[in-house]
Amino acid sequence: MSRLLVVVLALVLLAGCATPTSVLSVTDLFVDPTSPAATQAAEWDAAGRTADADKMRVIAAQPIAKWLTSPTGQEAPVVADEVRRARAAGKTPFFVAYHVPFRDCGSFSGGGATSSDDYRAWIREVAGALDGGPALVVLEPDAVPHEITGCGRSADRSALLADAITVLDGAGAKVYLDAGNPGFVTDPNQVADALRRSGVEKAAGFSLNVANFWPTPDVVAYGKSVSRALGGTHFVVDTSRNGNGKPAGETVDGGPSFCNPPGRKLGQAPTQSTGEPLVDAYLWVKRVGESDGSCRPGEPAAGQWWPEYALALAGG
Repeated sequence: MSRLLVVVLALVLLAGCATPTSVLSVTDLFVDPTSPAATQAAEWDAAGRTADADKMRVIAAQPIAKWLTSPTGQEAPVVADEVRRARAAGKTPFFVAYHVPFRDCGSFSGGGATSSDDYRAWIREVAGALDGGPALVVLEPDAVPHEITGCGRSADRSALLADAITVLDGAGAKVYLDAGNPGFVTDPNQVADALRRSGVEKAAGFSLNVANFWPTPDVVAYGKSVSRALGGTHFVVDTSRNGNGKPAGETVDGGPSFCNPPGRKLGQAPTQSTGEPLVDAYLWVKRVGESDGSCRPGEPAAGQWWPEYALALAGG
């Protein structure tokens, strides 16, 4: 038995929990040595910016999810390459599946599959490239809360998500279905009902705060409420950029406060030791240093590497 598993089981027993915390080996997640942050650190070292390079290496040292957003027919090589490199390093690949039809309600990260059939084909392409797993997958950030608020634009979105969970789980992935954040849909029971319709009972749990900035205590309290409504479902929290919490108000410098707000900092490094029996892990789901979108003049498009913002998050 691995030392990590022994420690986890011992903590569970000490806590007296009736339902043991899922074993999610964050320390076994793949850290990409060629990530934008790692490449940037090397470039800044070569240019003599050693202090900035050291800050960038704080980001580069963490396991951060690989976001899957390419069209059907283009994703398998991306997934297969990540799986191959992770296995060569003796680690587990970590993905975000982000291709549901009418993704992000057509906003800054708009796009996704062209139809329900296209999405089902895309999910099966991803699952096939996992080559039997193991893998960690956060499924479709904001898709469930968007459905609740009425901009999912798909009568069968719940069925698509439930199908995706079944297919990915069958391919060896541990799946967490995204449930938004405490400020998106504030009624935990409403979120729980939507998660249930979308097949969360077949997943490892749900995820919260992806690409957002809510403070961890607020997210955990909200997650516990959703979990209670589901009968004790576990969850994970994105802590990548919530070190300073969320900005006040709906806008910052003329742009939405959820999009590239200034003054934010890195949050808790990825860990399985959360001290919360229902919280399987704190993870860096958002790719730290990539833009949320061109929300203000001069800001890069969603998903583009933005070294200045990354440096500011790291305290530069």
